[in-house]
Amino acid sequence: MDLHRYRFRSLWPLSAPPAAVYAELERVEDYPRWWPQVREVARVDGTTAVLRIRSLLPYDLTVTVREARRDPRAGVLETAMTGDLDGWARWTVTAHGSGTLARYDQLVYVNKPLLRRLAVPGRPVFRLNHRLMMRAGRRGLALRLAAV
Repeated sequence: MDLHRYRFRSLWPLSAPPAAVYAELERVEDYPRWWPQVREVARVDGTTAVLRIRSLLPYDLTVTVREARRDPRAGVLETAMTGDLDGWARWTVTAHGSGTLARYDQLVYVNKPLLRRLAVPGRPVFRLNHRLMMRAGRRGLALRLAAV
C-alpha cells in the first residue's frame, strides 16, 4: 500500500435536476460561494484554476486543476490536479429519482511535506477531514440550488 495515495468517493443526492447540478459544478470559480472549505479560486485561463482548500485541520492545500474532460451529455466533469496533491478528480452527474446523484471520485498522491511525514498516524484523521469537507460541500450546494 502506498501511504501517500488516497482514493475517495462521495455520493451527493440532490433534489435539483441534473442540468442545474452540472451547471453549478462546472463553475469552479463559484465554489467558494457555497463550499466553505474551498477558500479561494484563481482562474488561470478557461480550463485551468488554482484552488486553496482548508477543512477542519489547520493546513491549506493548494492545487492547480486543469480540465481533462467536460461532457455535459454524459454528465462528466474531470480534472487533472497538481500541487500539494497530484492526481485527478471526477464528478459524474446522473438523474436519480426526481433529482440528481452527483458522484465524486478522486485519486490523489500527497506531495505536501507535512502530510507525507504524518502519513501513518494521520491517515484516519485525513480521511475524516475529507469526509467532513465533502459533507459541507453537499450541504452548501443543496442550499445554493434551492436558492436558484
